[in-house]
Amino acid sequence: MATETGDTRRRTDALSRKRIVDAAVELLDAAGEGGLTFRALAAHLKTGPGAIYWHVANKDELLTAATDAVLTHATAADVAEDTPEEAIRAVALGVFDAVDAHPWAGTQLSGAPSQPTMLRIFERLGRQIQALSVPTAAQFTAAAALWNYILGVGRQNAANARAHEPGTDRTAALATASAEWANLDPIEYPFTRTVADQLRDHDDREEFLAGINLILGGISSLALPVVDGPTRT
Repeated sequence: MATETGDTRRRTDALSRKRIVDAAVELLDAAGEGGLTFRALAAHLKTGPGAIYWHVANKDELLTAATDAVLTHATAADVAEDTPEEAIRAVALGVFDAVDAHPWAGTQLSGAPSQPTMLRIFERLGRQIQALSVPTAAQFTAAAALWNYILGVGRQNAANARAHEPGTDRTAALATASAEWANLDPIEYPFTRTVADQLRDHDDREEFLAGINLILGGISSLALPVVDGPTRT
């Protein structure tokens, strides 16, 4: 009996919160939110559900922790030597790449704005907005415009991932969609027909960054002018 208790204790001690979150990320990557259950997680970790509940209260807490884990690099990167624009691009691309690798995270980012991950990313964006000398009255609008764009693309990427079977050829899917656009009614959809080829040939990451640059251009126009001090003679 003593040996059994000792073995159980060692297994419980080894089952850290980090191990649980890492395993949850693996299950989410493999099967999405529907594949993450405490029963499946316990089987994956070769333990009992009770041991998991010791570290994580419920699925919502686990999803929040998993989202935080895959997006940590987007908020932890050292941008001290970057310009504000470069720092904003780094944060935005960090979120984009994380959601591209873990589409389920895009869905999670649409949750409550008080989530720790969302607050940290918004804070990083906001500090760079301040560094661009945007007037105080416009800072929230500028940061929100960036954040809503990043969130919107993340959610759309997540929706696209759910809409296609695993292993779907992106080039073929875009070619099909492009052909559909090109064959739309020319009276009702003149613009959409015109850009059908661009849909087929575009790169998602480059288009995302181009959108960030468009927003940054508008934000930069709000910046207060730098007033030089008096010139000494």
